[in-house]
Amino acid sequence: MADVRLPVYLDNSRTTRLDPEVLEAMQPYMLESYGVPGGEFGHRFDEEAADALERSREAIARAINAEPEEIVFTSGGTEANNLAIKGVMLAKERRKSTIITSKIEESSVLAPISWLERQGIARPVYLNVDGEGFVDLDQLGQAVKGASFVTIQHANQEIGTIQDYTAIADLCEEAGVILHCDAVQSFCKEPVDVERMRVDLLSLSAHLIHGPKGVGALYVREGLKLHALMQGDSRERGLRPGTPNLPGIVGFAKAVELMKPEHIQHMRMLRDELMKRLLAVEDTKLNGPRGDRRLCNNVNITFLYVEGEAILMHANMRGLIIGTGSACYSQELRPSHVILAIGGSHMEAHGSTRLTLSKWTTDAEVDYAVETLSAIVEKLRRISPLYRKKLKFEEV
Repeated sequence: MADVRLPVYLDNSRTTRLDPEVLEAMQPYMLESYGVPGGEFGHRFDEEAADALERSREAIARAINAEPEEIVFTSGGTEANNLAIKGVMLAKERRKSTIITSKIEESSVLAPISWLERQGIARPVYLNVDGEGFVDLDQLGQAVKGASFVTIQHANQEIGTIQDYTAIADLCEEAGVILHCDAVQSFCKEPVDVERMRVDLLSLSAHLIHGPKGVGALYVREGLKLHALMQGDSRERGLRPGTPNLPGIVGFAKAVELMKPEHIQHMRMLRDELMKRLLAVEDTKLNGPRGDRRLCNNVNITFLYVEGEAILMHANMRGLIIGTGSACYSQELRPSHVILAIGGSHMEAHGSTRLTLSKWTTDAEVDYAVETLSAIVEKLRRISPLYRKKLKFEEV
């Protein structure tokens, strides 16, 4: 076995370890300059807090080629997605109109759409995806003609598929519909430019780029009016009233600053090595695309004839932290909707295993992951009725 310090954490699409430099940047706004961002004539603590808030807003805006006043801070990607989707569709002129999304979106997109449908506010259209997770552009081209709003993610949370946003934006622009992009998984791992992508709304989160949990942002193109989900003061354009999480926001901006192009290249190199070696295991299948059309840190493999939950539990006991699409691992006790949408069987959805890397992942950790998973899969297949049935069939 590879000589490595345990645990080996490869679930970085779920959350990431806080960068120590981020913590250092946050601490003064908890222990020293702990004021609340105030108005033009606040006292010193309020003014220091307000300055830090606006510097952070400028940093986030600069990272996505937006204007600072187009950034609304939220509690994370889930709130940003809800604010974008409900904020658009609750406007009087768009009630009871069509909203388009894909079948593989994150739950914080699918759930508010389902809520809007139940309230009779929106008529959803769910786009099919192909075997690698790319949305059906022909279906989008037809559906968008009668729609008012489209929300399609930039990169998928399970299989890492990066959508063709040029083609998506072309269709939406031609139809004159509002376009929202959930970029939580791709931000700082792939190029995200709101002008190039031609989006009207874009969701971001800090905790997947070694920033703090509980903070995110929504880009709202200038001139676009949203229906506020909460009422209170006029902070964050009146869309997010209340005391802002200033230490978290400062940490968010610092995390963005610390993510470098060399980190992306490092993750991409390890991703390809990990993918190649895991696919060398007998009876495995890659979920999602290869190369530049896949997130730089995402590997999702189905190990046939074994349960993803069993793989995860055995890996956890050996100090390897990974994710799975198994029904038993999800709170809803259902298989991965993403694997099913790309044409995978229930067995393939149950056996899917996701490994996601960070800027700190090492070659030794990849070695350990390969060696550990190979041994676990071999052990589980020895007691798998499905695998024994497969071997018996091959003997015949």
